[in-house]
Order: sequence, then structure tokens, then C-alpha cells
Amino acid sequence: MLENITERIKTLPPLPKSFHEINMICNDENGTIEQLAKVIEKDPMLVANLLKVANSPLYSFRREIKSVLQAVSLFGMSTTRALTTDISIKKLLSVDIEPYGVTPEDFVKISATQSALMREWYSKIDRRKLDILFLASLLQETGKILIADEIVKNDEVMQFKSEIEVATNIAEVEKMYVGTTTSKIAAKIFEHWGFDETMVDAINFADDTEAAPEEIKEYSTALKIVKTAVPINSPLSERSVNIALSIVQKEGLNCDIFTEAIEKVIDRF
Repeated sequence: MLENITERIKTLPPLPKSFHEINMICNDENGTIEQLAKVIEKDPMLVANLLKVANSPLYSFRREIKSVLQAVSLFGMSTTRALTTDISIKKLLSVDIEPYGVTPEDFVKISATQSALMREWYSKIDRRKLDILFLASLLQETGKILIADEIVKNDEVMQFKSEIEVATNIAEVEKMYVGTTTSKIAAKIFEHWGFDETMVDAINFADDTEAAPEEIKEYSTALKIVKTAVPINSPLSERSVNIALSIVQKEGLNCDIFTEAIEKVIDRF
């Protein structure tokens, strides 16, 4: 089954032209939010989804966001790039996540909640790392799309779903069924598409932070903590938050800062 997933990654289509145009503008020191907004406005799907995100409770803007330029101005170029990347990828991979017991809309919300928590948390920890961590937290569950597809093809939906429903370690269930985890698959997907090496490695080691190279470990640990607090089967439940807090404490991080971020996101969630 792992071989099937690996082969499918090799045949994934390239990302859309708008993705590359957005990256060029964001990487250009003279790039402007006006230029970025104009590129996004060429793609009705990006426009609709970006405005939907901007008006979601997770971001709590004080007024309704009615234009792309408004949204880009409020999010900033880096966050806009991350959000449009996530939107493009989920469209390209045709999300069907039934084996995990959630709808495509729920799956999108899980990713958005993980990234919102990362933003609230790491803006108080290290803003220099936030650009990579925000995008990585948006994208780190992408591997579930290919795992779900394999589970459906092998007619194991009911068994898989019943184990996911009660799992405290979803990665272990995935390994049992497909021989690998969401993080490993997501890392391969983004390596295939030529994403930033640090982000790819951070996602790759999110389920196995002890094996992470020293320069990557903080990133991987942050991703692990966020997805532990917001797992697909029980996002922001008391159990999930307590397990995440135990990792925060074990890693010697500030529990108060993380708890405050959790509380803010729960209020919006």
C-alpha cells in the first residue's frame, strides 16, 4: 500500500500558475499587496475561499471582509501566500476524507484551526519561525487525503474509521494500515513540489521528533503539539488539549502561553 502512495505522489500534477505567480510576488522585495490581490482575483475559487477564511471566526476581524485587497491587507503577504497555497493544494488533490470520519469541510476546518493555534502561540514565542510554522501547520495533514484514498480502495473504511474514532495516536493507526504516517506522506508530497526544505523536514519529523535533526526539532515539536491539541477525531477536546500540554511541559516550554493561545482559539472555534 505504501508503494501505491509513493507512486501516486510521483504522478501528481504541477501546482497551478497562480501558485507560482503568488510566490514570485511574495519573494520579490518590491512586491506589493496590490499585485498579490490582482493575481488572486484572476481565480474565482481562490477569491471565494480566501474571503470565506477571512470572515471565519478563527480570525475575528472586526468587520466583514468584502474584497481580496481587504483580505490581503489584513492577513499580510506571508499569511495570504500560506492560505492560498493550502486552498490550491486541497483543490488539486480532491479532498475525500471519509475514512477519518469527517467531511471535507471539517477537514479544512481542522487545518485552519491548527494554523490559527500556531499563529496565536508562536507569535508569542518566536515570530521569525512563524512563517514556516504557519504554512506547515496548514499543510501537515495533507497526507491524510492519499491515505484515505488507499483505505477506500482496499475496502477497509469501516475498520479504519472505528479505530481512528477512539485513537489517541492517529499516526499509529495509519502505520498499522498503510505502513507510514500522514507526516511522512505530506513531506514527500511537498518535496515532490519543491517546497522549502525546512518546512518539508519539519513536517517529515512531526510524528518522530526525537529523530529530527537539531536544527529542525523545534519546528517539528511545535507541529506535533498543535496537531495533538487539534486532532482530526477530537479537535480541542479536553483530552487532546491535556495531552498537548503534557508535551509542552515535557519540552520545557511555557505552558501559560500555550494555554492562553488554546483558550483564544477555543473561543473562536
